[in-house]
Amino acid sequence: MQFDEIVAIRRQNAAWRLLRADNAPLVLSFLGRVFVDDNIREISESGLVSLLDDELYTLNQKLGEGAFPRSPKAYLDEWAAPSAGWLRKYYVIDSDEPHYDATPAVERAVAWVRSLRERDFVGTESRLNTAFDLLRQMVYGTNTDPEIRLAELERRRAEIDSEIASVRRGEVSVLDATRRRDRYQQFGEVSRALLSDFREVEANFRALDRQMRERIATWRGTKGELLDEVVGSRTMIADSDQGRSFQAFYDLLLSADRLDELDELVRETQSFDDVADERLANIHHDWLDAGTRAQDTVRRLSEQLRRFLDDQAWLENRRVMDLLRNIETSAYAVRDATVGDFGHEIDSPAPTVSLPMERPMYRPSATVDVASDDIEYGEPEGDSDALFDQIHIDPAPLIDGVRRRLRRADQVTLAAVLSETPLSRGLAELVTYLSLTDEGFTKIFDEGADERITWTDENGQRRAARVPRVIYARPRPESPRPSSESPRSSSEVETP
Repeated sequence: MQFDEIVAIRRQNAAWRLLRADNAPLVLSFLGRVFVDDNIREISESGLVSLLDDELYTLNQKLGEGAFPRSPKAYLDEWAAPSAGWLRKYYVIDSDEPHYDATPAVERAVAWVRSLRERDFVGTESRLNTAFDLLRQMVYGTNTDPEIRLAELERRRAEIDSEIASVRRGEVSVLDATRRRDRYQQFGEVSRALLSDFREVEANFRALDRQMRERIATWRGTKGELLDEVVGSRTMIADSDQGRSFQAFYDLLLSADRLDELDELVRETQSFDDVADERLANIHHDWLDAGTRAQDTVRRLSEQLRRFLDDQAWLENRRVMDLLRNIETSAYAVRDATVGDFGHEIDSPAPTVSLPMERPMYRPSATVDVASDDIEYGEPEGDSDALFDQIHIDPAPLIDGVRRRLRRADQVTLAAVLSETPLSRGLAELVTYLSLTDEGFTKIFDEGADERITWTDENGQRRAARVPRVIYARPRPESPRPSSESPRSSSEVETP
């Protein structure tokens, strides 16, 4: 590889960008376990947020509060952004909730990091045998000379006859533990590589379909020429080297005899105590699921492409279709361009429909007769002096305390501030901390985590309040100052 090529890959490749990220251990461990080890190909946003929330809680307990202060949703949005490209966020049919899938870049990064681990055993014999078999298949499988083909078949038959004779004499050659381990290690590597290849094949199918959609959106010729162009491009997907190889593999995997044989071989292999691996026990089922998902992707792309071709609205209203095509052409033109913070938000991915008959019928309010006769003046019970006993908390010392802590760090939590200067005025002082405002720092309420604040009241009794995590941070000069979020409407106060 040349220097310029490496520089371009380093700047554009999402896998390299992942390895250089500050939170790369979190991304690799979490996404690698969910999408690579567990082979999850599609998961809803709520399900992935729940898994990441458990992961962040465990890491914060292990590394200390504040190690990962952001919410799980914020991390997922960052990983799915085009600037990262580690998660694919999309909507499925009959669901308004977004779903996620890992990109091939995550597969490559996880595989590279795993290759850095030290291995106590590296098998080579099985790889050499595999290399010989592949070379024989290429040489003799493409040779049209009958004599050469017959000579190869005679050689293979002689080897089989020799092995049969040895078995009849009672001379059975059995693989020892080292050879079994060598072959099982290669089987595991090939099995995991196949799962990774399926995700990349699916991504390539989507890329080919995307190119065809761009071609349709920017077309200015006749409809007949458009059909020739699209049909020719559509067959290019199935007739490409990748398409033919994938189809051959999928047809072989769908063979009932081969699938039963594969299931039996995997089950027998798991009976070997020295090489058994639970993750590979159902690897052939994972292959079938991943291959079916890739086929479903091709099927969905074909259906969407057919809808493109069956749309006759442009014949009835050419002006409307021209406007839509101009919008699509402009969108494709600015898609890959760097235009700063260009973007647009929509209120909802689907319209909200309210039918007139869904509104409730009018109900007259009930009238209550109130008798005002024989009213007596009441006498107050208890001492009302407590109503006039007001406590004022000066926020200036509290702001100074937060500023002192921010001189040593870019951000600090309320719990860390109170660890140095505990509450002396009780709940009123805690409420003042929650409402602090100052130009020297911003205040963020993390609703995804709670903090337990304790103090001693004037009667010597221990009090506690559970509030959302409060983070004070120094504002960044290059970005606008974020607005402070509102705290929870009420705090849970408990008396131990």
